[in-house]
Amino acid sequence: MEAKEKLEKLEEMFELDEGTLSEDTLLDDIEEWDSMSKLSLIVLLDDDFGKKVTGEQINGLVKIKDILKLME
Repeated sequence: MEAKEKLEKLEEMFELDEGTLSEDTLLDDIEEWDSMSKLSLIVLLDDDFGKKVTGEQINGLVKIKDILKLME
């Protein structure tokens, strides 16, 4: 899956307009980055990418590109 498709999945998860996110977007700048979206991200990574992540890993994320690395 290409980075563009991954970004689209994240925009859908955050309920943002297409093209809103870039790799350099700071998670703290995303109003929707809250405990529910963190849980949604854990589920997304598990279901769509087969990745198991911990809350500690999620809390260590700073930018969208950090999430994209987890999706590899």
